[in-house]
Amino acid sequence: MENVEAECRGLAEVIARIGDKWTVMVCGHLSEGTHRFNALKHRIPGISHRMLTITLRGLERDGLVARKAYATVPPKVEYCLTPLGQSLTGPLAALASWARENRPALEQARAAFDRRAAQD
Repeated sequence: MENVEAECRGLAEVIARIGDKWTVMVCGHLSEGTHRFNALKHRIPGISHRMLTITLRGLERDGLVARKAYATVPPKVEYCLTPLGQSLTGPLAALASWARENRPALEQARAAFDRRAAQD
């Protein structure tokens, strides 16, 4: 039983990382190639400087993103997906495809639920 619980906690951590909306957006953009911090910030609507920093650090810590700093003035830092991060692009693309395909059904189900809840 302890092994099952430990495995569930471990899987929950991984799913929390890869299922985070900012992780999905950052990995999506990095799947197109290497980007600098400001380029990512401008391409991802609504992400703050702080949240992008936190997301990139977490992805780097988990081995999904590589950070390369250049000794230039001003400093230049680039981010790219590692092979492990690249292996995530297929599952994320499949999830995005499922979401696009099923979004109308989800919205209909929510509306029906909300109508029933309002009647009760």
